[in-house]
Amino acid sequence: MQFRDRDFQRRVVWSVIYLLFILAPLLALLTGALPPARDFWTEFSVALGYTGLAMMGLQFGLTARFRHVTDPWGEDVIYHFHRRVSLLAVGLVVVHPLILLANGSDKMAMPDSLAEVPLGAVFAVLSLGALVLLVVMALWRTRLKISYEFWHFTHIGLALLAVGGGLLHMVGWGFYLADPVKRALWIGMTIFWIALLLYVRIVKPLFMLRRPYRVAEVRAERGDTTTLVMRPEGHAGFRFRPGQFGWLTLWGSPFRITGHPFSFSSSAEAADGRVEMTIRNLGDFTSGIAKVPVGRRVYLDGPYGAFTIGNPADMHVLIAGGIGITPMMSMIRTLIDRGDKRPLILLYGGKDLESLTFRDELDVLAKRVDLTVVYVLSQPPEGWAGESGYIDAAVFKRHLPPGYADHEYFICGPDVMMDAIEAALGQMKVPLSKYHSERYSFV
Repeated sequence: MQFRDRDFQRRVVWSVIYLLFILAPLLALLTGALPPARDFWTEFSVALGYTGLAMMGLQFGLTARFRHVTDPWGEDVIYHFHRRVSLLAVGLVVVHPLILLANGSDKMAMPDSLAEVPLGAVFAVLSLGALVLLVVMALWRTRLKISYEFWHFTHIGLALLAVGGGLLHMVGWGFYLADPVKRALWIGMTIFWIALLLYVRIVKPLFMLRRPYRVAEVRAERGDTTTLVMRPEGHAGFRFRPGQFGWLTLWGSPFRITGHPFSFSSSAEAADGRVEMTIRNLGDFTSGIAKVPVGRRVYLDGPYGAFTIGNPADMHVLIAGGIGITPMMSMIRTLIDRGDKRPLILLYGGKDLESLTFRDELDVLAKRVDLTVVYVLSQPPEGWAGESGYIDAAVFKRHLPPGYADHEYFICGPDVMMDAIEAALGQMKVPLSKYHSERYSFV
């Protein structure tokens, strides 16, 4: 309970800090020397534009992976918040000129020639165009068949262009920047945003460069999946909690733009700093994992994530779908290594028996410790006597002991599966605080 209270307090503190950064430009409008008054709609549109710009700048901080910020929520929550806030910021920035246009502002009047277009307007169009392109590529990356690596590179470039263009647009008009207080505020915020970017792209990679790992083993698993066993080189490694994940830079240096997030599948109690990541071939970057040579130097940024054991419970119920078994395997191995005597139940959904990664090890562990494994197959073989279809409330009631609200639940798998399971737990009157889910779709 003390752990949860501390997390709640940290969430409140960081939420207040975030709101202060967002509202600071609006508060600054009311301080210092005020320019000549304008009509309400013009001032309202400017307030929306300033707020949207402040939110855009803070996006660099949301994705900077500061552990003190991400730990209370979990990295997946931060990234999903990043996406939603991005859409809100874009909406505010787009509405800003639309209000001026509807209000008949002379700022929106078309000049007689291109030479007469104010620089502030040029930067506004540049910023708005970058924002629209950024959103389109983020929302429809998969449909447009854009690779993750190319998307990530262009996403950063478009974000810089959007924020930089917005700042130059504001400087170009300069209506609210004549006052020294307001000018100092925006200069300070700009320096802060640049510092965040330098931290992510220079400072953090420098630390990672000094703490490399070596691939010690490449192990084939069921379901077209591969486990990379990595050992720290020249340092003790880092400690992680079971269920957490890290960002892997496999090809190139840590200064490379794109890293990839994967869960740790090894026990958190490994004494030699060894970490394992189990990665399924999904046809993109992951298709080359099985070909990684032993001895290759790699870089890990971690650990991250709040999807981890540690709260009081009579037993742990782990619910996995597909490659969502990875963090569950870390939990199982860790609890066994710690000698934890509480019962474990694993509900593991997959297409068929061959797709169930770690099935052989799980069958062995189930005979050694208090671990119950229930496989749920959507395409079961002929004569299959186990569960078939999908994990739902009926499956829970057949395999879980009564007192559902006393158990601790962990859910990881496809979004559709997790939505259905969360709904089923709600029907079983399991409190929201007793189940946890991790969604790794960060883009």
